Amino acid sequence: MDTHFLHTLLQAHKASEAIPRKEAVYGFAENLLKVLFPQFASKSFSSTAEIQDFVEKLSLDFVQLLKSSQCHAHLPDTLLTKKFFSFLPVIYTQLLKDAEAIVREDPAAKDIHEVILTYPGFYAIAIYRMAHVLYKLDVPYIPRMLTEYAHQKTGIDIHPGAQIGSYFCIDHGTGIVIGQTTIIGNHVKLYQGVTLGAVSVEKALANVKRHPTIGDYVVIYANATILGGEVVVGEHSVIGGNVWLTESVPAYSKVYHKSQIKVSGQKAVEQYLEFYI
Repeated sequence: MDTHFLHTLLQAHKASEAIPRKEAVYGFAENLLKVLFPQFASKSFSSTAEIQDFVEKLSLDFVQLLKSSQCHAHLPDTLLTKKFFSFLPVIYTQLLKDAEAIVREDPAAKDIHEVILTYPGFYAIAIYRMAHVLYKLDVPYIPRMLTEYAHQKTGIDIHPGAQIGSYFCIDHGTGIVIGQTTIIGNHVKLYQGVTLGAVSVEKALANVKRHPTIGDYVVIYANATILGGEVVVGEHSVIGGNVWLTESVPAYSKVYHKSQIKVSGQKAVEQYLEFYI
């Protein structure tokens, strides 16, 4: 192999020592889920002391992750780690509310255990909740790595910068995209294929609100696309399947995509039927 090319590769590998390793980041997230929810663990903890020991080990692992990758932001590694772990009770409470919302909104869900064990929507939300705290603490790389990890496993793409309220419900979930500057209120329910995106992807708009705001108690059905930073979907609204929306709608709105479906049979007279879906 060409010597110059080998040297180029070596320099790239040396430079990569300043970024976090995927295996370490993914492993940290999975271990954190194990301590928060026994449904993710191979065995349950038997005492509070055992839980405390596990959390302390996780804290040390995270400090080392920050130090080895040199990816800390404006705070010392130990202080940053302490601040993140201080948010665990909040993250745990939020996730219990999310699980409750999924049980309440999905007729197929039997209980919270089933949701935590089997629902990709809950998994994606759980990883997002962790990543969002790290994002707010200005930790580089790791928040995006976490949400992309969940994206790979579930098909649900939530940017860690998005702001999502309590009792968030994702049903099915595959293909959902939630952009960086999206704001979602409380008791919102999304179905598969929903996109909360931007009208333009120009680099100059990096620090501008590009994604929509979704009010409380909104339901957005499958494959709906809502685009634009100035777009606001008012509370208690219903956005139907396949809707393409680039303008705001007031509270208590119902927005549907109107389609014509042709149904014919051997003896039936051909006709067009109107459906609102």
